[in-house]
Amino acid sequence: MRVAVFGGSFNPPHIVHALVAAWVRWTAAADRVWFVPVYAHPFEGRQDKRLAPFARRVAWTRALADTLGDWASVSAVEADLPAPSYTVDTLDALARAHPEARFRLVVGADVLGQTAAWKDWGRILAHYDPVVVGREGYPGGGVPPFPAVSSTAIRAQLLAGEACAGLLPAAVRAALDTDDLRAFWGPG
Repeated sequence: MRVAVFGGSFNPPHIVHALVAAWVRWTAAADRVWFVPVYAHPFEGRQDKRLAPFARRVAWTRALADTLGDWASVSAVEADLPAPSYTVDTLDALARAHPEARFRLVVGADVLGQTAAWKDWGRILAHYDPVVVGREGYPGGGVPPFPAVSSTAIRAQLLAGEACAGLLPAAVRAALDTDDLRAFWGPG
């Protein structure tokens, strides 16, 4: 079984996350896609973002995965790993727990220029055969780019009371509607 590991903040997960997962599956890059929400981001503080609590991001991401089919699921493995979460450590933990699977990392073309700062990027290349996904405005990927939709912009729209029509799958929007988003992302 080939499993694509699609990590991210999923703060919140949006329609392009769903499109990327579907593309990975439909092009046979992997048999299954496992979304892996980051528990503690190693680059936290370098980006202007506040993460919603891990349990909420996992729940939102499960709502997204449930809309895709039985080939998509969510792993909360990073909750059991030392913080901060490094991609290579997450991949190694998944490989130890699931020796029957061959894991591949899903990575956006937008982060290729940052991989020199990643822990053991060379080992990721050697052992986890990255699936590079095109992203609008960034070179690389070898595939048509996906739209430049960002969770950062969606958070701002949600906090402003905007509907984010077309940016969030209905199941994710319904899950978000049960939360006090200002407590997660408001001024503070």
